[in-house]
Amino acid sequence: MGLIELLLLGIGLSMDAFAVSICKGIETKKANLKQVLLCGIWFGFFQGLMPFTGYVLGSKLEFIINKIAPWLAFVLLSIIGVNMIREAFSSEEEETRAGFDVRSMFILAVATSIDALAVGITFVAVPVSLIDAPELINTVIGCLIIMATTFAFSCLGVKIGNVFGTRFKSGAEAAGGFVLVFIGLKILFEHLGLLEFMDNGDVLFGLLIPLLGTVLGSSLVFVTDKKIKDGFKSVMMGMAGGIMMACSMWTLLYPSILQGKVTTAAVGFILGIGFQYMLDKIVPHTHVFINAEEGLSNRLKYSFKVMLSEVIHHVPEGMAIGIMFAGALNKSDEVSLAAAFALTIGIAVQNIPEAIIVSAPIRSGGEEKSKSFLMGVVSGIIEPFIGILMLMIVTAFPGILLFTMSLAGGAIAFLVIEENIPSMNAGKHSDKGTISFAFFFCLMMLITFSNLV
Repeated sequence: MGLIELLLLGIGLSMDAFAVSICKGIETKKANLKQVLLCGIWFGFFQGLMPFTGYVLGSKLEFIINKIAPWLAFVLLSIIGVNMIREAFSSEEEETRAGFDVRSMFILAVATSIDALAVGITFVAVPVSLIDAPELINTVIGCLIIMATTFAFSCLGVKIGNVFGTRFKSGAEAAGGFVLVFIGLKILFEHLGLLEFMDNGDVLFGLLIPLLGTVLGSSLVFVTDKKIKDGFKSVMMGMAGGIMMACSMWTLLYPSILQGKVTTAAVGFILGIGFQYMLDKIVPHTHVFINAEEGLSNRLKYSFKVMLSEVIHHVPEGMAIGIMFAGALNKSDEVSLAAAFALTIGIAVQNIPEAIIVSAPIRSGGEEKSKSFLMGVVSGIIEPFIGILMLMIVTAFPGILLFTMSLAGGAIAFLVIEENIPSMNAGKHSDKGTISFAFFFCLMMLITFSNLV
């Protein structure tokens, strides 16, 4: 194993630590240089120690390493993540946050690096070869490279998380907690073989991209207290509707039609509409721009019903992303990885105005900025988890790929027709909404078929 391979390995191993470092920065009021370096040292040291330990142990404890370590990582990260979510919803303002004490950092460092023990075992089969020296020396140097890489990414992660977390408080903490649980699930699924079809398990982080759009859109509630103007509302709703309709038509339905399976497309599309109609009638929610309440009778607060209106939006979006990634990673002829990422980025972009549509009305309804931001973020949390579920289902039953794509397309089309189009035409600025819809529909179409342009 040479230098390039080790650098790529170090970057890959450091991604979990990088994500957790961002979460650590989020929950810290003000991360100073000492804390940044401490985080880098903890994560870097253990990320370098674990492969060396695996190398020394060789195959003697391979059973324990392969069977126990991923479960331990999942449990530790889930406990910490759930605690962060709990604190995000707590009404108590803590004077000091869980900082960089030995106990906290030790648990996090072990949880993010324990799966690297198995990497050390591979060093026995594929020796590190960097300099003209004994194998043990080369292995030590290789582990030091992994350590330095993780140190750098971890320090950067703390600063990124701290800049974001100190400004956006509870919402950022909730997102960070869910990311920790997500990482724990990723480690566990890789261990159970549920992701063995993936050349690189870190591709799974692509499912988090739409959540970034939700977080960004929700954060705009901190910029202004003003009520959303009708013209801006029409443009936003047209933008979201145009992107999603293009995704429904070109990305999700067109592959079935191209393969000559029009019946599959039609049946999936109709069932998708039926699925979303059922959610619409069961889940209590409020459409703020058309002043309509739907779902079962309830006594929920206005803010929760507004949040739930976006939760049911994110269900078919998460389905679509998971299905597309499943098709691409299983090397299906109908779906490419580029198409999966194009869909993911498109959904992330339209999640920005959708998140504004949640946070701004909740703020106008009397909630604090931090609570409005938190509820906007939480509305999008379901998306990556639905994506994971669909990714596993379609991978287990690859024959349903085109049908599930059409089903997700129908569900998304229902949302656009039922809410986006009426909302963008509700006021006197309907022309702006129509133009916005047409523009972003065409833009998404061009992105989808960019290889033909």
